[in-house]
Amino acid sequence: MTPARGALPRTTDPRRVIRSYLVINGLFTLSASLIWGINTLFLLHARLSIFEVFVANAAWTAAQALFEIPTGVVADPKGRRASFLLSELTLAVGTLAYVGAAAIHGGLLLFCLAGMILGLGFTFYSGAVEAWMVDALAATGYRRELDGVFARGSVVASVAMIVGTVGGGLLGEINLSIPYLARALLVLIAFGVGYRTMHDIGFTPRAMRWRGIVGEMRKVGRAGITYGWRSPAVRLLVMESFVTWGFFSWAWYAWQPYFLKLYGHDAVWLSGLIAALFSLAGIAGNILVKRVAVPGMRRTSILLSAAAISSAAMVATGAIRMFWVTVPVFLLGAVAGGVLQPVRQTYLHQSIPTSERATLVSFDSLVGSLGSVGGQTGLGYLSQERSIPVGFVVGGLATLLAIPIFGRLRALDQPADRITAEAPEAGPSAIDALPALSDG
Repeated sequence: MTPARGALPRTTDPRRVIRSYLVINGLFTLSASLIWGINTLFLLHARLSIFEVFVANAAWTAAQALFEIPTGVVADPKGRRASFLLSELTLAVGTLAYVGAAAIHGGLLLFCLAGMILGLGFTFYSGAVEAWMVDALAATGYRRELDGVFARGSVVASVAMIVGTVGGGLLGEINLSIPYLARALLVLIAFGVGYRTMHDIGFTPRAMRWRGIVGEMRKVGRAGITYGWRSPAVRLLVMESFVTWGFFSWAWYAWQPYFLKLYGHDAVWLSGLIAALFSLAGIAGNILVKRVAVPGMRRTSILLSAAAISSAAMVATGAIRMFWVTVPVFLLGAVAGGVLQPVRQTYLHQSIPTSERATLVSFDSLVGSLGSVGGQTGLGYLSQERSIPVGFVVGGLATLLAIPIFGRLRALDQPADRITAEAPEAGPSAIDALPALSDG
């Protein structure tokens, strides 16, 4: 919310900025995660084949790639708050469109169109909230490393995901459409909270006329090339994003029918429970970040180790076809991901300029989305022609490419690779401050 002229924004306290970031992140994840554990089951119930399920998901991802640059026009020139609010409104419309397509058995085309609306909504969110938090903290004089803040954000998101996925599984036992209706309601609540608590500080929106949007899109695209692809460190990170998300965007939807088949019963609640366990595994990884990301450690050492464990776990998920073994191995991969992502986020943010932060985070997401389209389509076809376990083995082997990418990143020996000593943090932690949201 933009403060009145002459008034100071109420988020000048870094603890308040962190608290707002954590709450918005948690609410967004809670609303989104209601369907995460049952989305594939919902689409199969709507009479799509397993290949059509991944085509519909690929349409959603393709929309993310298509709209990343246009939505960057909103986040960097017009403000990160405006981008977030647009995301919530668009997600509400797209979610209700999914329910409508299922109700009339509209087929693949309608689900693809609804998925594209959802993809647009997620691109408005992509990068905007992170960029808002990083710049607002810098404006308040916050000087600590951001690994801890991102790790806390991941913990909050994982807790919200536990509640959302378990709740979505239980609601899905009643009717698979109910989690989608609940999600539409919650994204509107998240809209209200963001409208009240987000303030664009530490960032000056650029003047822009909507009739000049094409020219502004060119500027955003040039920024992605200049500060993204032409920067060796950022280029390597986005290449890793392409490889990793090409597999994991497929794997997240593939495990649902695969694990239920291994279990031997059509239990919707079990999908929600496994998704919740996945979140707990992610929390364990986030907690490990604070133990391993110590001053003097190189971030690439952490990235290399986590990437190797993750790849091995995904290959084993497809190779070992015993429910009580396969699921724990899959969850081990989630622990590795919980370590990898906050460290990777910090490396990325320390490698890009403030003025183009939202654009470059979106650029990273765009490349990941392009990989995701290919991964979901290719591995989806492989799942139908061969099997989902084969998809896990082939896709898991492909993620091994992240290891030489991180090895090359290490060879650059960039300042962002070195974890420095942190200054003491004054006052209570952001987690301690969470109950005080009402005064934000």
